[in-house]
Amino acid sequence: MKVLQRALSQVPTYENVQYELRDSQGNLKPLFQDYRLTQFLIKKGWLSPLWINSAYAPRISPFLGRWSTQKRVRNLVTTVGKALIAGRINGSGAPAAATYIAVGTGTTAAAAGDTTLQTETTTSGLGRTAGTVSLVTTSTTNDTAQITNTFSVTGTVAVTESGLFNAASSGTMETHQVFTAINVVNGDSLTITWKVQAS
Repeated sequence: MKVLQRALSQVPTYENVQYELRDSQGNLKPLFQDYRLTQFLIKKGWLSPLWINSAYAPRISPFLGRWSTQKRVRNLVTTVGKALIAGRINGSGAPAAATYIAVGTGTTAAAAGDTTLQTETTTSGLGRTAGTVSLVTTSTTNDTAQITNTFSVTGTVAVTESGLFNAASSGTMETHQVFTAINVVNGDSLTITWKVQAS
């Protein structure tokens, strides 16, 4: 069992989007960092993002991930998101940039054909918000678009999905992801840093 746990812990995680959760005193709270296996199981519909908090999770969770001060999740660019990016590149249709971060409680795996979050959250301080944008370097200078925002939480929510949009409401969803739950409570602050690399 320990050999398998060690092997899984060495499997690299995708790092497109980072989540960091702090309590009302500013202390980092532990988050469950999914392994690739976990994301695969969620995508196939064989594992619910909420399951990690179930009674059976402590026995199985070492095979699915580890506890960390940050959570990093792989990004999925939607079909309409690809069209948005293409339109931004050559000005066709002049679509607005995707700078709004939204979170939700949906548990269905993200898919390329998605156009909205399954269940977008609009209360508890977690409503869709325009993030702070910048260009950062991943491989070459300024090759990565970064959008970041810190949500000040005012309620209790199990956040299981997030997305980037190009409008404060409705709009086009460029990216979408579903992951094991980030449980937030009143007084917490949830910082999401989203990176989309040109490659």
